[in-house]
This record gives sequence, structure tokens and C-alpha cells, in this order.
Amino acid sequence: MSRPASTVPPGRPQQRRGALTPTLIVVALIVVGFIFFANVWTDVLWYQQLGFFEVFLTENLARIVLFLLGFALMFSAVFFAIRIAYHARPVYAPDSDIRDNLNRYQVQLEPVRRVVMIGLPVLFGLFAGSAASSQWQRVLLFLNQEPFGESDPQFNLDISFYLMTLPFLGFVTGFLISVIIVAGIAGILTHYLYGSIRIMERGIFTSRAAQIHLAVSGAAFLLLLGVNFWLDRYASVQNSGGRWAGALYTDVNAVIPTKSILAVAAVLVAVLFVVAAVIGKWRLPVIGTAMLVITSILAGGVYPWVIQQFQVRPSEQTLEKQFIERNIKMTRSAYGLDKIQETRYNATTTTTTGALAPDSETTANIRLLDPNLISDAFSQLEQYRPYYQFPSALNVDRYEIDGKIQDTVIAVRELNPDGLSANQQSWLNRHVVYTHGYGVVAAKGNKFTVDGKPDFLQAGIPSTGVLGNDSTYQPRIYFGENSADYSVVGAPEGAPNREQDRPAAKEGDGETQYTFTGDGGPNVGSFFNKVLYAIKFQSSDLLLSDGVNAESQILYDRNPRERVEKVAPYLTVDGNAYPAVVDGRVKWIVDGYTTSPYYPYSQQEQLSEATADSQTTAGRTVSLPNTSVNYIRNSVKATVDAYDGKVTLYAWDDQDPVLKAWQNIFPSSLKPFSEMSGELMSHVRYPEDLFKVQRELLGRYHVTQPDNFYTNNDAWSVPNDPTVQDDVKQPPYYMSLKMPDQDKPAFQLTSSFIPQVVNGNARNVLYGFLAADSDAGKEKGVKAESYGQLRLLQIPPEANVPGPGQAQNKFNSDPTVSQALNLLRQGASAVLNGNLLTLPVGGGMVYVQPVYLRSTGETSYPTLQRVLVAFGDKIGFAPTLDEALNQLFGGESGASAGDSANNGQAPATPDGTPAAPGGTDAKAELKAALEEANAAIKAGQEALAKGDFAAYGEQQRKLSAALQRAIDAEAKIAAEPAPAPAASPAPEATTPAATPAPTPSS
Repeated sequence: MSRPASTVPPGRPQQRRGALTPTLIVVALIVVGFIFFANVWTDVLWYQQLGFFEVFLTENLARIVLFLLGFALMFSAVFFAIRIAYHARPVYAPDSDIRDNLNRYQVQLEPVRRVVMIGLPVLFGLFAGSAASSQWQRVLLFLNQEPFGESDPQFNLDISFYLMTLPFLGFVTGFLISVIIVAGIAGILTHYLYGSIRIMERGIFTSRAAQIHLAVSGAAFLLLLGVNFWLDRYASVQNSGGRWAGALYTDVNAVIPTKSILAVAAVLVAVLFVVAAVIGKWRLPVIGTAMLVITSILAGGVYPWVIQQFQVRPSEQTLEKQFIERNIKMTRSAYGLDKIQETRYNATTTTTTGALAPDSETTANIRLLDPNLISDAFSQLEQYRPYYQFPSALNVDRYEIDGKIQDTVIAVRELNPDGLSANQQSWLNRHVVYTHGYGVVAAKGNKFTVDGKPDFLQAGIPSTGVLGNDSTYQPRIYFGENSADYSVVGAPEGAPNREQDRPAAKEGDGETQYTFTGDGGPNVGSFFNKVLYAIKFQSSDLLLSDGVNAESQILYDRNPRERVEKVAPYLTVDGNAYPAVVDGRVKWIVDGYTTSPYYPYSQQEQLSEATADSQTTAGRTVSLPNTSVNYIRNSVKATVDAYDGKVTLYAWDDQDPVLKAWQNIFPSSLKPFSEMSGELMSHVRYPEDLFKVQRELLGRYHVTQPDNFYTNNDAWSVPNDPTVQDDVKQPPYYMSLKMPDQDKPAFQLTSSFIPQVVNGNARNVLYGFLAADSDAGKEKGVKAESYGQLRLLQIPPEANVPGPGQAQNKFNSDPTVSQALNLLRQGASAVLNGNLLTLPVGGGMVYVQPVYLRSTGETSYPTLQRVLVAFGDKIGFAPTLDEALNQLFGGESGASAGDSANNGQAPATPDGTPAAPGGTDAKAELKAALEEANAAIKAGQEALAKGDFAAYGEQQRKLSAALQRAIDAEAKIAAEPAPAPAASPAPEATTPAATPAPTPSS
């Protein structure tokens, strides 16, 4: 039997089909697939460990189902459109140049036709599936919606229709329209390629099959377009493009009726397309389509424009009054402003002796520590080791101490792995040894030591103070705002401790080691889990290090805000999480919001813009996302345990229908607020970002009369922060405060208003003061009725109460104050303006600003040296708030401030001896000290010019000593009985001169 002749030319080696390329492709797919699996499975382990696997499962099942549905719809529509067009191709077609070209395309396409007929639908299906899966929240809200029990004023439909039904219907309609368009185009191109549609000299030839295909596609498109026109009627009440949100006069009287007409017309034209498919006559659908286009232009665009220009504009205030009223009512309801208490506050600008007597409780709690500026003081006094750190902005909270509420500035001592020395920067140290921070540090908000340091309530290592000690609360901080990306913790019983716990408290003590004993992360003891996490964190050390044992847990995603965002993806999380010692644990408290952009007649607000202030600009708090909403509720209070990372979500606003819908979707992820302990209740506070959004809206929506709202002549603005250089809004401030209509002080979040800023110009006088009650009570599961109550004091314009900018200018321009602070600056020290607080006391508005002094050097920190106060046109300036208020109110304010115990005291002199008490020669001491300081400055400059640094250093020491004696002498003078009140500001009024750069404050 002879072999067949070889087809390979003589002399050329026979080629073999190589297996290398397919093998590499398979290996690459396996690697990519395993990496994908590793990321998914580690997420499963994370959610299971935290107890929120329900969230992961529900969200991803919804995404998968929607992806498959979207893929199936798009794939089927495109596949069958191409398939039907291909099978309906004509068997014979006249020859022509066009056909010759198409024949060449067909010949080239034929070898890959099957691949293309499958590949194109798959490609479009993947895009469609991805788009559909991203809409999982809309779909789940629609399927689990809850009624609001309130109706919109135009269509009288429940609000839930607009927030949960209409977005879903819009998504479905838009998706189906895209499917029809893509499938229709694919079918038409296939018909053309295979000759069912031909361009001829006499016109366009279409086969019967192509005509039916086009008619069905056109009819389906027009039916969906009709549905879209009908839904647009309801969407008109969500309009935000006009001067006021919602359906206005033109919308109600022109747009909504024409949308109805267009919807009916689209359905009728769709019927004509179906008729054309049956009878084969295209005149009617073509005419109908042309009429629909003309009608949509005239009725949908021209007619409303004519109504707006020639009927509404000449009488806009009258015709729009009803709709402006709707906008005001619905906006105030959507943002929780409908229950605000508004009071006229006839503020005086005249100081009288004893005016603060009725406000003694408020005066005693005025906060002096600026939580932004004082961070460096916490670091220098309480950091202990470079591998610890405090945040740049501390938090303000309150604790009950000896039966009294004490405002506190609080922070946790977090781990800072970057603080390790270069020779300590190993994987083992960063991820196994240095794993956690240690302890809470808190200081009194209204007091400071004689030398200007924080007066600590809780401090030290081991952690001690009125908030507890190592035996009464867990001080270790594994989860915080600045935690490392991941740590490996835990060990078998009896194994040696490997984690650095805390440094020695004093000389002679040894440093301690520790082993994590909680349930804080997935187990990485098995080889399989080690491999998965080695892939996730791209670290071979996880796989090879002896620091990973059979009982090891891996802690990651440790930021409290990020943990809440992962377990509650339907929430917008407040930018400022804060720590509190609660029930023997350090808990991060995080506020979560349910939001929507679909509330009818409500004004849209961009979250990132509405919540921007000097804090977010400086990066001290996290900015909210750049999204627009017109409905917001503080629906969830969440806690994150700083030791084991446990997340607990409490349904705080259990009447919010949006939250109820999410509870239907995730029934086991939220707990009722009735399970919150009394101690946790006592640390709940009104959230900052919600407050900032509300105050932004109140700038216009404090006006409830449509005519006044239309003229916009009483609009307000949030004042800029006068303590920073940039034009950014002043942040709100927490403080214990008794409003004029309250019987006792409450922990409140406050802000003020000035006239509307137009083109950067505004009359900086105070028009309003807003306070949100933040006291939720201290009874388990019982929310105080007063919590969340917004109180707005409206100040008559004729009162001429200075705004924050005017108050700061008065401080900066006062000659005596400037002279005193310039003297302090000459010692190479910086004078820092603290936060400018506004308080409605004494029958008017008092401004309080602490003044800090910071010397040069890496280890320096701000110390509180003076306090500035203002009331009307008068200012006071003294070493203590109590003295400054007495100066301001004619020698006797009528109330004692929290720092009254410091009156007349002075810190020790540079040589360590106590300062002499005040006497008649205090002024002479001040004069001599100032002369010494000036001499030291001159001598130091001369030494510096000669390059004699030793002499320069000696003169600097003399200068510091002279300045301290000057400060002490001034304190003695201030402690002497005040003279009778003068008509103009006394020389005791201070603020930095215009030369120094202002310092950010909180």
C-alpha cells in the first residue's frame, strides 16, 4: 500500500502544530481565574467572620441575576436579529457593482461567520449585563419598597413611587430601548450585507422579510418611547433645572399635557408599523413618524417655550407662587427642616455688668481647647514612642464626671508603622510585632493648666483616669482611622507573645508583649488561606513567615468608616468617625445616611459642595462623595469596636421608609436602637455632615412665604472661617450650650449665618444662629425627645450684631492686642488663632477665641496663653476666659468660666521658682521685662550677623526668660481689681496682627 504523496515541497522541513501557545493561554486563564477566586473567597471569609455574609450574598446574587438577565436579553435580541436576517437573505439578486462589493464582503466573512454571529451578541451582552448589574440597588428597592404615607402635590401618588418605583421603571424602559436599538441596527446591517436591503437607482429595495423585521423593531421602539413619554410626566416633579425644583407652571400646564399626547401618538404610530408589516404599505407609518417628530418638536419644545416666555415671565411671581410653595414645603420635609423651632432673638450689642448670670451653666462649659491645634500637644505629651500617633484633628465629646457633664477633647493613641526606624522596617515588625495602638487620651474642653497645657482626664501608659484603666476598659486599638493595611495576630495557647503591647511607663519598667485574644479577622492558619491572602496582599511573607501560625487571624479593612461602608453599601457614611469609651470598650461611632435624588419638588444639593469647609479643605475630615441628593436621613448609627473590629448597625431613624426597605432586603444586618446601651446613648451626637447640608439649605429655606422666597431678599450664607486664609466656610462646632428657650444646657452642634454672599461680598453681620440638640439621653434603648431638635435664632438686621469676620477683624486690629502678640512673635514663636466660637449669651452674641503660642523646634507644641472675647463692639483679652469675660462685662460678668481657678496664677519662671504674686510693682516688672526682651533681640541679631551662634543662643535664652516674665507680669496686672467700665475697648483686647498667617481651626 503506497503512502499519499506529501504536499510539502522538497527541501522544506515539515511543520508541526505547536502546543506551546494553547498551553500558555490555558495557564494564563487558570492564573487569572485563581487570582479572581482568591479575591472573591477572601471577601467571603471577611463577611462571614464579621457576621454580614447576608449582605455579601444578597448584593452579589442580585448583581449576578441582573447580569444574566441583561446579558440574556441583549444576546437573544442581537443573535436572533442577525440569525433571522441571515436566514431571510434572498437566494438570487441582480448583479451590480454594489452586489459585487457585497459578494466580496460575504466571501471574506464566511470563514468566520459563525464566530461573528455568536461573538457580537456575546460582546453586546457583556456590556448590557454589566450595565444591568450596576442597578442592583434600584431593583431591590423596587421589590422591597415601603410606603411613605405622604403624597406629592401634583399627581397625588405616594412618595415611594418616586423614590423606588419610578427609577426602576426608568431603568427597565431605558434598557429595553437600548436592546431594541442595538438589535435593530444589527439586523439592518445583516439584511444589507446579504442583499435584503439594497440601494438602487429607483430607491431602496427591501425584501418582505426585511420589511417585517423593520416594522417589528420600529413598533417595539415606539411602544417603549410612548412608555418613556408617559413616565416623563411623573419625572417632571423631580426637575432640578429651573429656578426652583419640581414641576412649575409651564411643566404643569404645557409639558405634562404634551407628554401625554406624545405618549398616545407614539403608541398609534407603533400600531401603524404593525399594520405596515401586515399589508406591506409604508406610507402611513412614514407619515406617522414624521408627524410624531414634528409634534415632539412643537409640543415638547416650542409650545412650552412660548408659554414660559409670553405667559409666565411677565407674571412669574403670581403664576409660580403655588409651585414655589410646593418647593418650600417638600424641600423642608425632605431634609428634615419641617420641625425646626424658629425664634426671633433681639440680640443686644451693649454690655452690662452681670449680664452672664442667667447663662452661668453655659459660661462654665465654654470650650477653650481647639481640637485641631491641640493635636501636637497631645503628641508631645502623650505619644511616648514614634510608632504611636494622634490624628491631626481630635474629637469633641462629653462624659459624666462626678454627676456633671464635662465636655472633652478626645483621641486614641493609634499605631504608626512609619514611625519605626529604618532598621526596624521589616515585614515581621510591620505586620506581626507592631499591630496596635494603645489607650484613650482625653482632656477637659473648658480648662487648661496654668502653663497652657491640656488638663487631662485620661492619659498615660498604662491608661489611667476618670474614664477607666486597663482593668475597666480594653485600651488596645487594633482598628482605627490610621491603622496599617493588615496585621497578623493570634497564637496557640501557651505560645510566646510576639506583639509589642506598650512601652515602659517609667524608667526601670520593662516593655510588655501581648497576643490578640479576640475574633477580629479571618483565620490564615491553613495553607490554602495563606495562599489566598498572599495573593490578595501580594506578599510571599504571609506564606513563608513563622509569624503566621495555626491560630493566626488577619486583620484588614480596619478603618471604621470603610468597614461600615462595606457592610452597608446602601449608606452614605459621615466623614467624621469619633471614638468613645463605652461599656468597657473603645468604640468608634459612625453615622450613616440614606439618601435619594428623586424626592418630588425637593431642591438638589451636591454633598461634596454642601459639606465642604475649612476642615475638609485641610484634609482633617473626609469629604462626602460628589453626588447630588434631595432627600437625606440619619437613619443608622453604627459602632466599630476598636479592639476586634466588630461592626454593629442600629436602625436609628426606624420611621425612614428607605431604611425600612433596606431592612426588608437585609433583615438580619440591622438591630433596633432599643438594643443600644445607656452608655452608648450618652455618646451619640448629631452628625456633622447632615447638619452642614441642612444649614446650607436653611440659607434660603428659612423663608417660608412664597413671595419673599421669590424675591430672595432675605437669603443667608454660612460665614467663611476667619481663622484661615482661604475663603472656605466655617465648620460647625460642638459645645454644651443652653439656648434661650431651654431650661438646661445640652450638648449641641452650632453654626451661624450672615447675609447672602454675592460675588464674594457680604455684610458681615449676624442674621441667624442654628443649634442641633445632640443629647440622646442615657437610658438603654430610649431616645430623648429633644434629640435632633433644630433651633434657629433669627436676629433682626437692625440689631447690627457683628459676624465672625467682623469679630476677628476687631481682634486683629486692636492696637493693644496686636502689640502684645507681636511681642510674643519676636521670640521666634508663632501665635495661633484657635476656633472662633459663637454663643447666644448675655442677651446678645459672645465670641470666644483661644490664642495659642508655639515656639520653634521639632518638639514644640501650642500652649494656650490668652483668650479673646467680643460682644458688640467691645473686646476683652486676658490669660483666662474668666478674666476676659469680666473685662468685657464691666469688671463682673455675673458667671464663672471653667478656667476661673487659673485667675491670678502664673507658671513657674524659667529657673523653676514659682512666680511672685501680683503687687503694685507688676507694671514696673512688665516694663523691665519688655526692655530686657528688646535688648536680647538686638544683641542676638548682632551676634547672628557676626556668625557667633553660641552668643546668639545665649541671647535667645535670655529673650525667652524675659518674655516669660512679661507674661507673668501681665497676668498679675489682669488679676488686680478691674477699673470701672469704659466706653471703649480696654487695652485688654487681643488678637494677632495682620502680619501672621492665620491658622486653621476646628
